Amino acid sequence: MKNKYTIGITDYISPPADIEQKAFPEAAFVFLDDWRASQDSRRCWAAADGLLVWHWPVDRQTVEVMEKCKIVVRYGTGYDLVDLGALAEKKIPLCNTPDYGTEEVADAACGMILSLNRKLFEYDAACRGFTDSWQENTFEDQLRTSHRTVGIIGVGRIGTAVVNRLKPFGFAIIGYDPYKPSGHEKAVGYERIDSLEELLSRSDIVSVHCPLTGETRGMIDDGFFKQMKPGSSLVNTARGRILAGLDCLEQALKSGRLASAATDVLPDEPPKPHPLMEAWRKNEKWLRGRLLVTPHTAWYSRQAWCEMRRKAAETARMYLLDGRLRNRITG
Repeated sequence: MKNKYTIGITDYISPPADIEQKAFPEAAFVFLDDWRASQDSRRCWAAADGLLVWHWPVDRQTVEVMEKCKIVVRYGTGYDLVDLGALAEKKIPLCNTPDYGTEEVADAACGMILSLNRKLFEYDAACRGFTDSWQENTFEDQLRTSHRTVGIIGVGRIGTAVVNRLKPFGFAIIGYDPYKPSGHEKAVGYERIDSLEELLSRSDIVSVHCPLTGETRGMIDDGFFKQMKPGSSLVNTARGRILAGLDCLEQALKSGRLASAATDVLPDEPPKPHPLMEAWRKNEKWLRGRLLVTPHTAWYSRQAWCEMRRKAAETARMYLLDGRLRNRITG
């Protein structure tokens, strides 16, 4: 059967496109080079009926090269590297793949929450230096889960999955999400909070699950930390640039306002040189066991990897064959 469509894969995914091909058998998948590299590369971009994008910045210049493109699909969730205005001018819809790693990110967030609550990393760091004492070295401020409140910022797919996973552990769970309809909290099972300020002041652990938008970019700043309950903890498995920068996180940890933090995402990845990252790498005493960093891998499992690729190709197929748009981003 002759392939009816040509779909370009812009970056990150390596040949073969076997998962995509199985999901969209009517298409020929082409791995694209930088369109600026040569005329042949530019022609390949111009000939694509659709694009599957990982990190490639779909800016105005790139959109101008996309002469035949009818749809752009992000392999992942975020779309801050996509010029929505330029796509709209050419009537090219953008769709994303928001649900491929829901279980994985929720599991990672809950693992961080439980680890910070039980001070597992602080105990691990501390007991390496114990010699003539052992079990008697306890943290006096440690409380059982039924005496702790977890605040969820953003109760969407992943935030809801976190709530459902945490409930059996006995935490009191509160949530802030102004975009969820009335009654969502009753269906899921958490206490709805109508202001971010109240959630921060009441939570022993704050877990962030909102998208990166103009509203949330830089939301976690000095003012955010000052509103948090003294001695509380922060977990971020959402987006790195929701954090205004590393200075405010360092200050919150140094001052003790923040007891601990765990993050899978950073404002710059890999992180640029910064005193907080140096202290973390050197395991400096003041920070030891209080900062957990993972390399933006909370989403990953072999199953999530395959599901993401399959769903992205399916989304392109649905539109090109049937005119149906799934998970369209409009702004």
